[in-house]
Amino acid sequence: MLELRHLRLITALAETGSITHAASRLHLTQSALSHQLAALEHYFDMPLLERQQRPLNLTPAGQALLELAHTVLPAVEQTRQAISRLQHNAQQRSLRIALECHTCYDWLMPAMDAYRERHAEVEQDLVSGFHTEPLALLRSNQADIVIVSERKRQSGIAYLPLFAYEIVALMAHGHRLTPRPFLDAADFADETLITYPVPDRMLDLIRRVLRPAGVNPPRRTAELTVAILQLVASRRGIAALPRWAVQGYLERHYVEARPVGEKGLWSELYAAVRSSELELHQEFAVLLTETAFANLSNIKRIAAEKRKPRA
Repeated sequence: MLELRHLRLITALAETGSITHAASRLHLTQSALSHQLAALEHYFDMPLLERQQRPLNLTPAGQALLELAHTVLPAVEQTRQAISRLQHNAQQRSLRIALECHTCYDWLMPAMDAYRERHAEVEQDLVSGFHTEPLALLRSNQADIVIVSERKRQSGIAYLPLFAYEIVALMAHGHRLTPRPFLDAADFADETLITYPVPDRMLDLIRRVLRPAGVNPPRRTAELTVAILQLVASRRGIAALPRWAVQGYLERHYVEARPVGEKGLWSELYAAVRSSELELHQEFAVLLTETAFANLSNIKRIAAEKRKPRA
């Protein structure tokens, strides 16, 4: 039987020209995608791909399916949106978003704009202020989505994966550590560490690198990313921030960056939601991920074993 997932599969293959990339876009393993493709070719008793070519090309049968996908999938999406508007016109829905991180706004706002184009009836809002226990906002119904960097197992809370990103050490040009290919915990011991004014448990560098090594450097805080970078450039200390949040400054050679550890220090972002509303917010989480990959550099998808929503 021909299903919508088959049309999405043929579209992904046509647009990426690669089974690997198509599987990543559809959040499938290569094995699962190949199995679906084989079943579809068995159904039509015809090959859909010219596998000997790179990038992959569709056969005439595959092209016919692609034309069908271009007709059907937009129509299905338009109908879904129309039904969604009918559903929510009876009861207007709000989407209140809280942030655990200081650097999320650059990619969050375009995603909110994209969601507004699809769901103009949904009132979106950012929950202001810093929250030491952001998941409590879900339990008290003060927020609908909380962007967090850890999946803490709590009853009634589910997590939708967004993306992984690298945290890099930042220092002034000519700093004594710039010859190093990467920094380890000991390199921070005699340096003033400049961070956001948040608890240590929310700082990956301290929680995962410095504290396990028994390193506790002098500290200084600043509220804004640009303020941290100004202090770094002025040789007041060093910092560790997401590479994508400072990429523009690195390209302008304002400061220098080095990996933390030989393999780099990578963190992840998730959208935490109430378990009962997991399906309701999946579309927004997908938009967040798509917008991030369209606008940010130096990020990657969360490992396949972590992609499944966790409650």
